[in-house]
Amino acid sequence: MLKERPQTQSTLEFVSIDELVPSDHLLRKIDRTIDFTFLHDLVKDFYCADNGRPALDPTLMFKLLFIGYLFGIRSERQLIREVQVNVAYRWFLGLGLTDKVPDASTLSANRTRRFRESDVYQKIFDEIVLQAMKKKLVSGHTFYTDSTHLKANANKKHFHKVLVEQSRQAYMDELDQAVEEDRILHGKKPLPPEKVKDKTREIKQSTTDPESGYMVRDTKPKGFFYLDHRTVDARCNIITDVHVTAGNVHDAVPYLERLDRMKDRFKFHVTSVGLDAGYFTSAVCHGLEERHIYAVMGYRRPTHKKGFFYKREYQYDAANDVYICPQGQPLIYKTTSREGYRHYDSDSKICQSCPEKKRCTTNKNSVKTLTRHVWEDSKERVNAHRLTPAGKIIYARRKETVERSFADAKELHGYRYARFRGIDKVSSQCLLTAAAQNMKKIALLLS
Repeated sequence: MLKERPQTQSTLEFVSIDELVPSDHLLRKIDRTIDFTFLHDLVKDFYCADNGRPALDPTLMFKLLFIGYLFGIRSERQLIREVQVNVAYRWFLGLGLTDKVPDASTLSANRTRRFRESDVYQKIFDEIVLQAMKKKLVSGHTFYTDSTHLKANANKKHFHKVLVEQSRQAYMDELDQAVEEDRILHGKKPLPPEKVKDKTREIKQSTTDPESGYMVRDTKPKGFFYLDHRTVDARCNIITDVHVTAGNVHDAVPYLERLDRMKDRFKFHVTSVGLDAGYFTSAVCHGLEERHIYAVMGYRRPTHKKGFFYKREYQYDAANDVYICPQGQPLIYKTTSREGYRHYDSDSKICQSCPEKKRCTTNKNSVKTLTRHVWEDSKERVNAHRLTPAGKIIYARRKETVERSFADAKELHGYRYARFRGIDKVSSQCLLTAAAQNMKKIALLLS
């Protein structure tokens, strides 16, 4: 036991690199289950066939990137150093033990210059999803969507305040029509055309990464972040959609558009979705009902002023289109606002002498006003789904699907921080991370 072992580092040995890689190594499983031949055809338009120096092989380049995302290697320089000494990495890349590994600057230049502002990364992600579909690992019926934050490569103290134009949401045209129809139904005149004016709001904009967004959310850290809005299929947790926004964008804003994109791209027949309470808005609930999708959403306790009645204590009478207060008095419809809310007012003469007035309103004219969105019926029906047996089963799996997907990404794939600056580059990071997770999932399930 105490004898000195002879030095063997300089001994010549005849060995095959294939013999040095364990048969159950993750990269062997990925190589057996994933077809990478699509990469050459996908990027051939970015290369010149008869001019310039020989380029870095695109399959080699993207396999290098996949290794980095599969094993959570954040630095491309560190990635190249790991490839130089890791036999399994060399085997996966098709390199021999003595073959020269590409320089880190060559890898970075190809990634940042050749494919800048292109949809190559989106197409790579889509192709991996299509391969999972061919292997029957995607059901295409039940999906779970959520978002997670990636800390931007920016100091939260370095910013200036700017005015930005508020964008018009995709559902606004449909809401305007709904408001007009509701006013006509109640005998009101249509609203006059809205005056053209600049709608702006003041935000904090990072001086380091202006495309990130300053995030302020309960129980979340404050600072400059990006949000990855991710959708996961219920069958095998295959990620089917990835969309990146600034950290100050609400979860519900891109949801319906991304759902439609996913359905059109992969021809899914979506029947049900599971979402957290952040998506519980009138527009999303109405949009899902229009698409005939059974939605189950989490519950968030509404804000409440201590000592006052809860809004649920005012019962809505749909037949007569009135609210009934806890004292049995009706609140009558008055108007429908441009924002889509019906206003219901109480009778001030009755409220003045009401013994529960202090618990109802502090209005100086003794008028209690309640609002109800024109799509409130959709919200109520969707809210009822979470209490049904089917709804409870669907929602219980949310933590096992999309939340698990994010947890794995952050714990195993270096997903807590944005590696780059700018939404285009961060999107490439998110898409390649998701593609790597899908490849890993496919390999482990089928090998």
